[in-house]
Amino acid sequence: MSEVAEGRRARGGGGAARRAERTAVRIECAKFIERNIPNLEILNDEALEIIEANAETILEEVGVNFVENPEALKRWKDAGADVQGERVRIPKGLARQLCKTAPSSYVQHARNPERNVTVGGRGLVLAPVYGPPFVRDADGGRRYATLDDFHKFVKLGYMSKWLHHSGGTVCEPTDVPVNKRHLDMLLAHMTLSDKPYMGSVTEPVRAEDSVEMSKILFGSDFVDQNTVMTSLININSPMTFDGIMMGALEVYAKANQAAIISPFIVGGAMAPVTVAGTLTQVMAEVLAGVAYSQLVRQGAPVIMGAFVTSIDMNSGAPTFGTPEAAHITYGAGQLARRMGLPYRSAGSFCGSKLPDAQAAYETSNSLNMGLLAGVNFMLHSCGWLEGGLVSSFEKFVMDADQLGVLHHLAKGIDMSETGQAMDAIREVGPGGHYLGCAHTQANFKQAFWRTELLDYKPFETWDEEGARDTVALAKARVTKLLNDYQKPAIDPAVEEALNEYVAKKKASMPDAFM
Repeated sequence: MSEVAEGRRARGGGGAARRAERTAVRIECAKFIERNIPNLEILNDEALEIIEANAETILEEVGVNFVENPEALKRWKDAGADVQGERVRIPKGLARQLCKTAPSSYVQHARNPERNVTVGGRGLVLAPVYGPPFVRDADGGRRYATLDDFHKFVKLGYMSKWLHHSGGTVCEPTDVPVNKRHLDMLLAHMTLSDKPYMGSVTEPVRAEDSVEMSKILFGSDFVDQNTVMTSLININSPMTFDGIMMGALEVYAKANQAAIISPFIVGGAMAPVTVAGTLTQVMAEVLAGVAYSQLVRQGAPVIMGAFVTSIDMNSGAPTFGTPEAAHITYGAGQLARRMGLPYRSAGSFCGSKLPDAQAAYETSNSLNMGLLAGVNFMLHSCGWLEGGLVSSFEKFVMDADQLGVLHHLAKGIDMSETGQAMDAIREVGPGGHYLGCAHTQANFKQAFWRTELLDYKPFETWDEEGARDTVALAKARVTKLLNDYQKPAIDPAVEEALNEYVAKKKASMPDAFM
């Protein structure tokens, strides 16, 4: 063989290897974000002190309701609160003192230790959409969610590089009885993914199931000594703590499992129309909720949550990506840091019915707001549509792709010798170009964030390939990720034990769809 032919064969082999590398299935998961950029602080110290003082005044003078929970009322009375019926009035300073035992950060362990996340400090953990009863895809439109849909979302979450957490109720599988679906959802998170997950909160007994299944997965001793779940406890705003959510909180706090204590507020309907008034109510509710978790167990890990939207005063519908929501999110972040608590807020929020321009604008506003607000745990970071009523397959992968932007923004600016690039500037000089210089060749693979979804091809190429819009590209990516999915390895004995637990629990009770 001639030297020319040999050279061509060698180059061809190298090209084939590169093509194989590009097309090979790689299941990657980026580490949780660690910010190297400052938080946006919108309130000065005087404003923060006013809000904190007003919140404690509300707790003392107005109080909060703990409904259908005699044990909670007893705990508060024993702690020194004024309890009249279900109304709990908390003396100034008491709630804040109780909150001091909550940790400023904690590690949530995954069954794959490489997927462990730290919640708090400068970190940001991204988790998917939570709670919608409906799903939407480009082929089937909007419909009630099924367990098959749930499985697909868990697989998409596992395959999404920039997503750190498998989440919880990524959609509500309505084809499974209400009293049993939590078992199927937990089983899916535990077996189809090896990322961290959330437990059930819809009944205290379901929280207990979550703890027991986690003990099967991790081992009882490990769960007793470590946090393996972060679960969502919503406050019934304004200022009402219901027995179901508090019952679930009690289960998790006793087991040293983490809970997000989160007001659920639509401004103008469930809180005042002003930013300062809403922040005051958020602060009062969080103080009472976090304090109660510490009455159950000192040192139980908790997150300060703030789920806040504004309202369209014409239709009454919630609105997302608004400047008022941003102001509240930034301000609540400052309040959380002053309390020394991890912070949950923001997400891929939008009110749009479709993954369209409205969805993109509102989601972009909400995601960037969360990064700059110092959020530590971002639930709903991908897949949210129609005000949280819908989990969208196409929007899930659209949002998950954009989460890579948050990772790169959070890195800040590289001021190392490589980042300064003086050698490149010297090499190229005036009038040259940087494409072939040594610095570019050494750094181009990691230099820029690269989308795995959006189209940057020339018009002619884009047109020849079908002139696909973003939804069409997202549909193709959903198909690719599900086709490429590979179930993470799990001990067969552990998986069998989980299946047996689920089967036994289901057989122990009749179906209930209410």
